[in-house]
Amino acid sequence: MPEYSTSPSGEQFCLPDKDDYAAEYKRLQELVAVARQDGKEVVVVMGLGFVGAVMAAIIADTVDKHNGHSTKFVIGCQRPSTRSYWKTPLLNSGHSPVKSEDPEVEPMIARCVLEKKTLTATYNPECLALADCVVVDVQCDYSKQDLGMMKTGETEMAALEATLKTMGERIQPQCLVLIETTVAPGTTEFVALPILRKAFRARGIQSEPLLAHSFERVMPGREYVKSIRDFWRVCSGCNAEAKRRVVNFLNEVINVEQFPLTVMDRPIESETTKIVENSYRATILAFLNEWSIFSERNGVDLTKVVKAIKMRPTHSNIIFPGPGIGGYCLPKDGGLGYWAYSHLLGFEDGDSVFKISTVAIDVNDTRALHVAELTRDALRNMGRYIAGARVLLAGASYREDVGDTRYSGSELVVRKLTEMGAEMSVHDPYVDHWYELENQDSYPAPGHSWSKFFRNQQDLSGIRVQKDLASALRGAEALVLAVRHAPYLHLKPDDIVRWVGGPVALVDCFGILQDDEIRRYFELGCEVKALGRGHIQRIKEEVRSPKETSEPETALRI
Repeated sequence: MPEYSTSPSGEQFCLPDKDDYAAEYKRLQELVAVARQDGKEVVVVMGLGFVGAVMAAIIADTVDKHNGHSTKFVIGCQRPSTRSYWKTPLLNSGHSPVKSEDPEVEPMIARCVLEKKTLTATYNPECLALADCVVVDVQCDYSKQDLGMMKTGETEMAALEATLKTMGERIQPQCLVLIETTVAPGTTEFVALPILRKAFRARGIQSEPLLAHSFERVMPGREYVKSIRDFWRVCSGCNAEAKRRVVNFLNEVINVEQFPLTVMDRPIESETTKIVENSYRATILAFLNEWSIFSERNGVDLTKVVKAIKMRPTHSNIIFPGPGIGGYCLPKDGGLGYWAYSHLLGFEDGDSVFKISTVAIDVNDTRALHVAELTRDALRNMGRYIAGARVLLAGASYREDVGDTRYSGSELVVRKLTEMGAEMSVHDPYVDHWYELENQDSYPAPGHSWSKFFRNQQDLSGIRVQKDLASALRGAEALVLAVRHAPYLHLKPDDIVRWVGGPVALVDCFGILQDDEIRRYFELGCEVKALGRGHIQRIKEEVRSPKETSEPETALRI
């Protein structure tokens, strides 16, 4: 019975059977032979996910800086599972397997696959035997066992370790292996290198593997490609030859003229760089959570405080935290460091050493729960209960103007409100499918859904992201503005109330509402709450105090 892999658009692709592998390898051999005749380096990218697919295209688009000729032939390799095989035929048709708001992504992939013929995709790992260089973009996750208790989690390295073993059994001795995945410090030298050495010895290869590390700094959005190609890189190698090779490779692929390469002495330093920079960012955001609570309780508008602080150049990177940090890296990278300190590096005093990075992640992971409390309180001030209330969440992604929902704070808002009995609906102009909800039994992997932290989650798989805000708002009792998407920044209170059909409870998670808009909502009979904006109570009192107005405000006629 054939098995199928279904793409996000619903297109089905039949998985290859064992008889297909020989023909597929022959196809690759023929393509590589032509590439070598043209003097191209053959690069295999392992993993065609969020980073690997676009990295493969960037490498395939590389040209000689003197004559403009293509210098790389790239084979993207994705395992043929029902969950992800669809990426292979989709890329081979010239389409990106990852959705992006960056207008460069689709044309670049189409150009490399269909015109330049410098990029192809395969499911056959035997392609590794053909590689001069292998770039590893296989996920290394951190699984949290308890919400708000990062220390009970663990690093999941099984997929990475299996990939490295497969590579060690197939690559040529002089093949450069570049780990681009964000990994726990020590992984390259103390996990990957021993795996490759063992495989080499089993094959009778006496030379040392050429192993290097250089992490990605990918940012979703309209500059997705630039965040890989036109951005600062850090790298290192396990020996002098690996270091020389990785420096040469990145000099050819990355824009090092404008964004110089930083070369570290050891891979553990490169790995630690990524963990520290993301832990630093996560800590800044967590730090502001306590001041957000302070501001709510003491009549302070934290958004104005942040703007005032940012006028000082030395503090220009301070940002309002919103309902959680989200994204793939910041919620977990500190956990990789904490876990490595004990499990890879052998120290037993991790709890006394790591007091800030770990707590920062816990704070950020649970900040969204306060949004549910604010929604409850706003409804209660209108004489309504959260149980059974129709609540619309506006913004499913983890940051503004992108369609990326990975570890979004909005997910925790939806789950907590659902646990409290609210009837949830979702609007987002950039997100087509919220797979964390739609496929919560299997996405991001079986047993990994945040649904395990909450009760009453079974019906969330039926939620579909709506695109018409006016229609989505009809009959809503509460509106949670969760993300600073551009379409949400200039919504008019009168329109919102008209679309709803009457006064509504609003919760602003990200400093979206201006003071005059907040005032107008109160004039229309609405209730407004917000993260870190304690001055809202003052505006409410000004609007509704009989001393401030000679006659009561007239609510909008519906």
